[in-house]
Amino acid sequence: REIGRNVPKRPMTAKDFEAFVREHQDMVYTTALRMLARPVEAEDAAQEVFVKAFERYSDLREAVNPGGWLRTVTTNLCLNHLERHRGRWRLFSEMENGEAIEAGLVAPETDPDAQDRRTILEEALLKLTDAQRVPLVLFHFEDMSYEDIARRLGTSLGKVKTDIHRG
Repeated sequence: REIGRNVPKRPMTAKDFEAFVREHQDMVYTTALRMLARPVEAEDAAQEVFVKAFERYSDLREAVNPGGWLRTVTTNLCLNHLERHRGRWRLFSEMENGEAIEAGLVAPETDPDAQDRRTILEEALLKLTDAQRVPLVLFHFEDMSYEDIARRLGTSLGKVKTDIHRG
């Protein structure tokens, strides 16, 4: 090869993209579930994220941090979804325990000592109101500043701080 010559990119294969999806699917789904609190909606959001990733895969596979791009797209899609469907939210806390277990939101009650801290945290997050859960997830899981959260949610900085504190 000559120095300075552009080396053509290797063509994308279905196996390449499948490996990419397998590597990032848990992170994308978990991010969506934390934001939306409904497995079916989280699955739909994750699928939409990977459709967008497929459209940009030639750039993404060369990126240093494709996970960061995926997390940002997931968060934005979920926030847009919540904004569009605000009136139709069904809170986790309104579900019967059997419904929540069936939906995969919580494990059936066994020995509480056997549940790890992460599971307890995820369950607690899903019990919060959307107004408290969304800013908490954006702050603690997405590392957004209070100012960025307020701007993204179209609310005041004080409300963001209050909702995070109450959550």
